[in-house]
Amino acid sequence: MSPRFFFFLLLCAAALSLGFGLVSGSLPLAPGEVWSALFGRGDSAAVEVLWQLRLPRVLAAFCCGGLLALSGVLLQALLRNPLADPYILGISGGASAGALSAMLLGAGLAAVQLASFAGALLAIVAVFGLGFRHGERNIYRLLLTGVVLSAGCGALVSLLLALAQGEQVKGMLFWLMGDLSHPEGLPFAWIVLLVFGLCATLYSGGLDVLAGGQGKAAALGLAVGRWQVALYFAAAALTVAALQLGGAIGFVGLMMPHAVRLLGISAHRWLIPLSVLLGGSFLVLADTLARTLWSPLQLPVGVFTALLGVPFLLWLLGKR
Repeated sequence: MSPRFFFFLLLCAAALSLGFGLVSGSLPLAPGEVWSALFGRGDSAAVEVLWQLRLPRVLAAFCCGGLLALSGVLLQALLRNPLADPYILGISGGASAGALSAMLLGAGLAAVQLASFAGALLAIVAVFGLGFRHGERNIYRLLLTGVVLSAGCGALVSLLLALAQGEQVKGMLFWLMGDLSHPEGLPFAWIVLLVFGLCATLYSGGLDVLAGGQGKAAALGLAVGRWQVALYFAAAALTVAALQLGGAIGFVGLMMPHAVRLLGISAHRWLIPLSVLLGGSFLVLADTLARTLWSPLQLPVGVFTALLGVPFLLWLLGKR
């Protein structure tokens, strides 16, 4: 089957997932009620629930999934490893350590977001400075630096959890496992997704060449060093934007590009948009289940990304 067929299929899946997220919740809404509420008509309670709660959360889930999937595509091209994910370079670890430090001090939501951004920024500077030092762009040093930094941040996160009080621990664990109930900076995150997604698609030919190996890319005239730096910072920016929206949600950036490749699609011209659509749809579905299955209790969305994603990937591996 052609990539165009899969693109149309995933567009339909994205529309269905968004619709499923809007009608599902502790106050079930019929499709007709959702349509009327979108235009400010119908029951006032339905309008308020849709515009104040569900629509922002559904859009945040789709955007966050798209950001993580796109970041995974870029990192897998950069590292030439289909198992690379947005958190392998320590960015998530730095953000987690910063956010949990602010929570431990009793800071509010805005301060937690700022602390997570500062932690991610410090991790980006550290990995870039050590991985690409003295102008030598060594991908293996970059990867090793990220892995070591992730391990160190993981130890710091464990320490912060051990020092936290009972109520603080719950909030910390929700952030670590993903929480889309307070989507801050949603318009900015969508701008980041659209701009980087468009740029990556326009330069997809260079990504195909780079994925074939540094030596081959250099022989074909590609400025490998510049591409590596650009891909690193693009993936970092996408990951930070996703972290600001939903916390540390794992699995999406690792598996969504890999799932698309298992469909027989490897050209980045199609891999990028298909991965974004699949990642967004997948996270909307996971978040909807997380907030509805045990309603009014809401579960961390990261739990469902693993519970849904692992069987899905195993099924794809069995098919191909």
